[in-house]
This record gives sequence, C-alpha cells and structure tokens, in this order.
Amino acid sequence: MPLVPGGETVLTSRRGITRHQSNPWLTVDSGDATEEHGETWTAALAWSGTWRIAALRTLGGHVTVSGGSGHDGAPRTLAPGARWETPVFAGLYAADGFGGASRRWHEHARRHVLPTPDEVRPVLYNSWEGTWFDVNEDNQREIAALAAEMGVELFVMDDGWFGGRTSERAGLGDWWPNPDRFPNGLTPLIQEVHKLGMRFGLWVEPEMVNPDSDLYRAHPDWVLHMPNRGRTEIRNQLVLDFGRSEVAEWAYGWLDRLLAEHEIDFIKWDMNRPFTETPPDAFTAHTEAVYSILDRLRAAHPQVRIESCASGGGRVDLGVLARTDQVWTSDNTDPVDRIHIQHGYSQVYPAQAMGAWASDPVNPLTRRLAPVRFRFHVAMAGALGISGSLHEWPAAERQEAAALVAQYKDIRHVVQHGALYRLTPPTVEGTTVVQYVSADRSEAVVLAWRPAVRHGQADPPVRLAGLDPSARYQDPSTGTTYDGAVLMAYGLEPAFPKGDYASTLIHLRTVP
Repeated sequence: MPLVPGGETVLTSRRGITRHQSNPWLTVDSGDATEEHGETWTAALAWSGTWRIAALRTLGGHVTVSGGSGHDGAPRTLAPGARWETPVFAGLYAADGFGGASRRWHEHARRHVLPTPDEVRPVLYNSWEGTWFDVNEDNQREIAALAAEMGVELFVMDDGWFGGRTSERAGLGDWWPNPDRFPNGLTPLIQEVHKLGMRFGLWVEPEMVNPDSDLYRAHPDWVLHMPNRGRTEIRNQLVLDFGRSEVAEWAYGWLDRLLAEHEIDFIKWDMNRPFTETPPDAFTAHTEAVYSILDRLRAAHPQVRIESCASGGGRVDLGVLARTDQVWTSDNTDPVDRIHIQHGYSQVYPAQAMGAWASDPVNPLTRRLAPVRFRFHVAMAGALGISGSLHEWPAAERQEAAALVAQYKDIRHVVQHGALYRLTPPTVEGTTVVQYVSADRSEAVVLAWRPAVRHGQADPPVRLAGLDPSARYQDPSTGTTYDGAVLMAYGLEPAFPKGDYASTLIHLRTVP
C-alpha cells in the first residue's frame, strides 16, 4: 500500500507474542517492484514479544523505518553498571524484486540464525488432529504403527498426556503423565516409537496454567495479574509470569527433568493465548525469560530439537528461530488456505523452518474434501508433517501417502536448503507454482497447485528460474530432457490430473 506523505504506517503487536495478524518485518519499494525486478528495502525484527515497526514518509518524500520491542509503558531504567541489549532490527537491500529479497533472507537465516541449518527436517506425525485430547498409550501405539508404515521419522504426541488434561479446561501446569492414560509413565510408549524406527516428540505449553490445576491452587500469585482486579481467562487459561525468576526457574526445572528422565527427541513448545493484566515491565521480561529457558535447554540437551508454536503461527520471528529448529506455521491445515499462508511465510522465513502438514481428507476447519496427492503436494513445500485419524484413512490412501513421503525424502534437500522462486503467486482459482533450486544448480523441484478448473482453461508454460542455462535437465519420472536455457525462456508445461484440487511435482536433475 502507498505511504501517505506526512503520515506514518505502523505494524505492531501488544499480545505478548509476535501475533497472527501481522509479523515483525516490513518491505518498502519504489512502487514498481515485481517478484523478480526492482529495488526493495526490507527490515525484520528478531523479537518474539510485543513490538512496533513504523514507516514514515516525510513531506519531502524521504522514507524512514524504525522498529523494536515496545509497548512496555515506560522507558527501561538501568541501574549503574547494568546492561541491556536491544533486539536486532536487521535491514536488507535487494535489486531483484521481492523474490530476490526473500532468497537473501532465507540465506541469512541459514547462515546466521537457525541453530541446525544443515540438518534436513524429518517427516513427522503429530497426534493433535488424530486424537485431540483423547490421548492414551494404546491409541498412540496404534497410530505410531500406522505412521511408521507411511515412512514417518518423528512421532509427536500432542496435548492431553499430562495431569488432568482431558479437555482445555484443566491440567495445564501439572506436567506429569496422566496415570489413567499412561499407568506406566511415558517410557513404554517412547520405547515402542523408537522400536518402530522413529524419534519421539512431545507437546508442552510451559507459559500457561489452568485455574483448575494443582499448580494454580498452590501458586495463584504466579500468573500475570494486576492487584485488586479480575483475571481474564482465555481458552480457560492464564499466563504464568516468567518475569518472576522463581516462576521461570520452576518452568526450566520441570522441562529439564522431563528431558533428562525420558528419551525425548523433540518438543513442540506451544503458547495459546495473549497477555492481559500485564504489569508494565512484564512484556520484555517474559520474552527474555522464554529465550533464557530455550537457550539453557539447548545447552543441556543438545540432541533435542524444538518447534515453536503459538496457536499456529503466532510466534514466528528471527528471535525465536535462533533458538528453535522450525515453527508451526498455522493451525489452519486446509491445503487451499495453506497455499496462501505459505506464500506469506516465505517472504522472510525459509522452507526448512516451515512446518506443513497433510491432514485428514476432510479438513477439520473448512470441511473441504481434497485428494491425498493435493494435500501432500502443498505440504511438501516446507518441512513435511502429517496429522489426522490415520486409522480411518482407506488403505489405498495410506499407501499413496507412503509413496508421497518417499518422494518427499528424495527432494527435501532441495526444498529445505535450495533457493526459492515463486513463479506464479496464489490466486482464488488460478494455478500457483513454486520452484526450488539447489545451490550448485544441479537439481530443481517444481510444485504446482490448481485448486479449481474451468472449462476451456489453459495451463500455459511456466518459465523456470535460477537454472544453469548451459546445462541439460532430465525429469527422471518421464525420461524427458530439457535445455536449461529453454526452461527459463519458454518454460515447462505442468501436467495436472483432471478436476479440482489438482497438483503436480516435477524433479529435475542435470545430465551429461
């Protein structure tokens, strides 16, 4: 949108996290930039709490951009000799459009931000859309076996395993296995998952507490609150005040014990509500405490990988990515919606840090029915995951899913570590095409999605990008060989199956 002379455009969050409705980055261009042409100036903030970014256009036509953590209510006062480091607000200039800027941000994340940039992210299964809160050892064993048959490498048990957590109304804060659901603790399930050849992951929400919990009954003063005022519950939960050292230390203590006493390979750290009744200095102190706990956990348990989540993508930024291996992009797993969500995410953040699930045939949010091929092809654009009631999937669909998982494993090094080209942007009904190219330009992966088709609609060739013009590329699935120069000048015609929710994947390799 145009910047108004003499006016200020502000992006912000006062929710205690980076927020779903906006994200702490901003791109300014001269008004004529396109995906691959024109000058852009981008700034991104490495901060996971409240923040503010503003772009001001002066009456003289100059543009200034400022950003940082904010909304604490008062300047920060430092005692003599004290030190406070402000969050990094990084700037980037690109002369090759929005796509060129994105590729540089992705490279920046891989080189300077992500703690495990060289690792390929495993294919995971998450139990949330499969069992919701109805978690127990028997049904998790059953689902784990089905997931292993499909080629899953990491099995993650989501909410419902601890305390009195049979619904969202109780249990947060009581972080020990529910004795009715796991009478022998977590160890038998973890051992079974490892026996099946998968890693084991676990969902946690350390910053939250339900009033109906032993923790809250013992420490009602541990939550964010204002004296002599009511406490606002959202999702039946309150926010623990990590700005208090004893609260943050308690959280680190149980997480450290959980990981030390169990062979857990992965944790999904969730955060499902914004701050309310927040003392002025709590916004910054809370985020700094979260960072400290994550840093300490990584140092004490270097083998454990961590996913950031906040009701989906409510905590996505360069600050949290410096301490986690990936983020859960959105709780919306509808494949059509995800095309648009993943397009926005890719503006700054790389595919290897973008959790993307293929879920049930009928999506639990939109009730949209989409074929397994389409659902998986959309999710293959990031770090592939699966969720849903696998025992209800037809056997033929599970077999097709297993073949798609195997195909993803063959291309993921290009998707997760390659350069991204957004060849055609998402529209309501049109075709969206993205392409990934390996660093040495010897491989390319093209993913194309067409949610709807009209009679007589043509699918024109799509010009590829970033290839070696002097090389020859072959599609191993068909044996067809192409000149790199031709692929970039004329293009490639995606072959879609008939009907709506059509998609295709093309993997190209150089040949002599």
